[in-house]
Amino acid sequence: MLVTIDDQTIDVPPGTTILQAARMIGGDIVPPAMCYYSKLKTSGGYCRTCIVKVEQGSAKDPRPMPKPVASCRTTVMDGMVVRNITSPEVLEARAGVVEFLLLNHPLDCPVCDQAGECHLQDLGYENGKLHTRYEFERREFEKIDIGDHIKLHMTRCILCYRCVKVADQLTDHRLHGVMNRGDVSEISTYIQNAIMNDMSGNMIDVCPVGALTDKTFRFKSRVWYTNPVDAHRECSKCCGQVRLWYQGDEILRVTARKDNYGEVADTPDGKAGWICNECRFEKKKTGDWVIEGPAKVNEHSVISTNHYLNTIKTQTNIQSAILNGVKADLGEGALNPNNQ
Repeated sequence: MLVTIDDQTIDVPPGTTILQAARMIGGDIVPPAMCYYSKLKTSGGYCRTCIVKVEQGSAKDPRPMPKPVASCRTTVMDGMVVRNITSPEVLEARAGVVEFLLLNHPLDCPVCDQAGECHLQDLGYENGKLHTRYEFERREFEKIDIGDHIKLHMTRCILCYRCVKVADQLTDHRLHGVMNRGDVSEISTYIQNAIMNDMSGNMIDVCPVGALTDKTFRFKSRVWYTNPVDAHRECSKCCGQVRLWYQGDEILRVTARKDNYGEVADTPDGKAGWICNECRFEKKKTGDWVIEGPAKVNEHSVISTNHYLNTIKTQTNIQSAILNGVKADLGEGALNPNNQ
């Protein structure tokens, strides 16, 4: 099936969604997604940030769809023509969605452990507006304890449902879900049950905001002050392929590896790289792991600011400049002061 997205045409198999087709093309035309997660079944369709305009339904029926549609839930038809970043209507509608998501979200980025790798920060910066029209009090929730490893900040939650689907699909039994309705809906546990199952830590990795954070990493460091390293170990519960976040010689936290879209990366055998709580919370010594090498960090990520590969390169160039009296070439990336 041929589909054209922002004037770029690609041939995709039947059953492919518009969002999946856009990811096959890659680049700026890929719609943002806050609730869709390719590794979780039935995810998507909640946040509406991935909306696009279908300019032509198909070659057989060229009529446009009457309103923007969620690209994560809309299947491609042969001859479909889609507009994303080339449609002012879509960009304005997406800005409205972002404004809605931020209505109740607290401005506590300076103290939030998710800062620096928060999808909502990126979404607000790239698709949001400078000011809000909201003048009412933000919603508040009573703090609840959901266990020793995960901290729940319900005021930051955007109800993407990812954590609920992790519990449904990766664990033996689910102890939490969405309670109540409307503007008082919240993620909570049944009768204050603690979430203790072996794969529950994956809820931290899938949360796109700072609603679910790692208690063992809480307030220890900003993510851009750490150095990510890929490592693995033999584990009977999970794939054992992780990312270690070092500060000096200390491992501050352990996470699953992520792909370009912030989702858990696939293992070499094609399976999703979910990790167990033992690997995540209990194995925080270098001797527990086989170190593979530095993790690849996108140069546009704030994490690359202090990434040691760039730092070593920069230090070498500066030393060369001092010795030889020539201008240092800092190269590409976040450390280059000439980047616009």
